[in-house]
Amino acid sequence: MATFSFDIVSDYDKAEMNNVFAGVQKELANRYDFKGTPAEVDWMTDKVGFKVIGANEWQIDSIIDIIRKRLAGREQSSKVLDLTDPVVESNLRATKEIKFIAGLDQDKAKQITKLLRDNAPKVKTQIQGEEVRVTSSSKDDLQKAMQLVRSHDFDFPVGFTNFR
Repeated sequence: MATFSFDIVSDYDKAEMNNVFAGVQKELANRYDFKGTPAEVDWMTDKVGFKVIGANEWQIDSIIDIIRKRLAGREQSSKVLDLTDPVVESNLRATKEIKFIAGLDQDKAKQITKLLRDNAPKVKTQIQGEEVRVTSSSKDDLQKAMQLVRSHDFDFPVGFTNFR
C-alpha cells in the first residue's frame, strides 16, 4: 500500500518579498505626506528583513501599514514580519528593523503536531529539523490535514512543500 506525504514549513517567498519591497519604495516616493522626510525602506544584510526609516514612530507605523497592505496584495501573510524590535530614534530619524520569520522551532512544530494528533488521527506527524512531515495512506486524509492547518490561526506563517 502506498504512503503519501507532505512537509509543513514556515517560510516566505523571496521573490514576492522583492516585489513588496519595490512596491513600498514606489509608494513612498509618490505619497505627498512622505515628501521631504527621511521615509524609506531598505534591505537588512543578506535580505533577511526590512529596515524602515522615518522621521518618527508615527511615520514608521505608517510605513509598516504600507508593507502589510503590499503583502496582502501579493497574497502573503503579514505573520512573516517580526515586529518585536523597538523603534530607535536618534538625529531626527527613527529606524526599525523588521526581520522575516522563517523556520519552525521545536515549540511551533509541537503546536502543529498536537493539532494534527488531536483532530486528524489518521495522519502521522514527525518533526524533522525545521519542518513537520505528515504521512498517510490516503490523499484525502492529507488534504483534510492541510485544511485543518490552514484554518487554524497560528502566530507564524505556514506553508506546504515536498508533496509525494
